Amino acid sequence: MKEVDARGLSCPEPIMLTAEALKNAGGPVKVLVSEPHQKTNVEKLAKDRGKKTQTKEIDTGFEIVIE
Repeated sequence: MKEVDARGLSCPEPIMLTAEALKNAGGPVKVLVSEPHQKTNVEKLAKDRGKKTQTKEIDTGFEIVIE
């Protein structure tokens, strides 16, 4: 599983990194973000690309698995 650690980054970096990872991934992508609005943006990007997400809150923010 490819992992994108975008914690602490400012928008639009988390979206750009996630989009690049989705383009190059052959399977699920795990994205780590620190802010709620970043979580929402990553989930929207995944939905717009026809992907499903599983999100959970972690100590340092949120973990989104895109499949």
